[in-house]
Amino acid sequence: MTSDGVIELPGIIMLFACIFRCAQYMKQSQFKLGRYFWLASVLVFFAVIRRELNYVPELFIPSNFSFLNHSYDWWEDAILLTVYLLIVGLLAYSWRYLWAVLKKVPISLYITVVVLALLEYMGENAIFIPENMGEIVEEIAETSVYAIALIYLWRFKLSDFDHSVLYQPNHHQPCNANE
Repeated sequence: MTSDGVIELPGIIMLFACIFRCAQYMKQSQFKLGRYFWLASVLVFFAVIRRELNYVPELFIPSNFSFLNHSYDWWEDAILLTVYLLIVGLLAYSWRYLWAVLKKVPISLYITVVVLALLEYMGENAIFIPENMGEIVEEIAETSVYAIALIYLWRFKLSDFDHSVLYQPNHHQPCNANE
């Protein structure tokens, strides 16, 4: 494992815990839209883990790897594109459930994640942060975002949420097009 991997290990462990929690919610959700939303969440965390473990293929895949006349990089890009399109499709299909989840997140949590993302970007690109400290700042900010996600997922009460969505009054007026 590279030194990069040692620094990233706590974050990767948290991401796997997030995947397991989302998979648990996917299985427990009472709504089809909820199951699609939680499946998209599993795929998002899978994509993030893949990004974090970008050095692993170099350890196990030979540089001249080819399958059906395409390189490993081509296959990796094709699979990740498929995963990204699935995420977008599932979130678009379950947009009402997504919106209900997003509305329950406190504004302070959004602000905290944005600040940490900016700090991560500044550390990665050595903006106002010395280059020798940039990687550490970047990894601490990323790990903090993953910790926030895990804590939020762990404290999220799916049964209460599904119950509130189920019994939420419909404020839409019926269509009177034929009158």
